[in-house]
Amino acid sequence: MTENIQNKDRDFWLEQSCFLCQCDRYAEAISYIDRAIALSSNDNQAWNYRGNALSGMKRYGEALAAYEKAVAIAPRYHQAWFNRGLLLVEMGAYSNALESFKRAMAIHLDPRYLHASEGIWLKNQLFAC
Repeated sequence: MTENIQNKDRDFWLEQSCFLCQCDRYAEAISYIDRAIALSSNDNQAWNYRGNALSGMKRYGEALAAYEKAVAIAPRYHQAWFNRGLLLVEMGAYSNALESFKRAMAIHLDPRYLHASEGIWLKNQLFAC
């Protein structure tokens, strides 16, 4: 019996998109994420995932817009702040990245966030010399 893929819920689409991103199949992942967003345009997690997939494709402007949407919907969504910071590091926007990491840490103190912030400080020290 064939399952009707059109009737899946947002969790299905997001789980599939995670799998596709892990396989570096970002364009396919975005199509799945967009199905989740079509079910609920205010799904902060889906927008965060969309930012991750776009970042993987090095479509930084679009990725930043997706993270911005995620934190606009849920300002206390620390993972989106963290991912936004990682993207900004990749773009070389270190002071903005640091601000994103600080926002993430103010919401949820995670060692990864602290480590990322310290990495920015180190980069600033190395490039200042």
